[in-house]
Amino acid sequence: MGIIGNDWDEQLKEEFQKPYYKQIEQKVLEERAKYKVYPTEEMVFSALKFVGFADVKVVILGQDPYHEEGQANGMAFAVGDGTAYPPSLVNIFKEIESDIGVKPNNSGTLLGWAKQGVLLLNTVLTVRQGQALSHSDFGWQNFTDAIITALNGHDPVVYVLWGSNAIAKSKIIDKKHFVITSPHPSPLSAYRGFFGSKPFSKANEMLIRLGKQPIDWVNTDGKPLASYYKTSATIRKA
Repeated sequence: MGIIGNDWDEQLKEEFQKPYYKQIEQKVLEERAKYKVYPTEEMVFSALKFVGFADVKVVILGQDPYHEEGQANGMAFAVGDGTAYPPSLVNIFKEIESDIGVKPNNSGTLLGWAKQGVLLLNTVLTVRQGQALSHSDFGWQNFTDAIITALNGHDPVVYVLWGSNAIAKSKIIDKKHFVITSPHPSPLSAYRGFFGSKPFSKANEMLIRLGKQPIDWVNTDGKPLASYYKTSATIRKA
């Protein structure tokens, strides 16, 4: 599945050599020979490629990749340009508007977040078409545990954990970090506590306490915003 190409390679170099990781590679290779597997091989590590280790400010942790055709791109909850928004992303955008009072701009790529240091990570990094969590026993949790363990050596970051699989990782997150938890934004659980959880304004408040620039959650595509937006703990129209 290749090398990431930034400072994550140094952080994870030992992990890539461990027997369990070699087993993951083999299992995914065998799956790809029989079934459609998402995301494509070159996109598996997109989240890490777009946000280097040193640049991480926020980690949004989900479950596993979208499992329908043309959706998964290696960044949790994001989709490619021109792809219809999956229900979870629709609900995320609804919560942004409810939380900070402004609609996000019209892009599901979430590259604007990545450019600001938001690592969009799933607990499992591959999936068989049409079968959620079908690769949950491949060993990916060990690898994503290693990512979190590496970040324990980072200056404090904000974790946003959505759903039980993500929340289970909280036990290995160093106490110096800030953690926000809620149910997953999928239609099955969004009304059980995701809506109204205000993760975006909470994350920004925590970043400000850390002396860091808050995230412009409205900017989902990475392009400059119109001048009538201002950045604060809650990004609202001026």
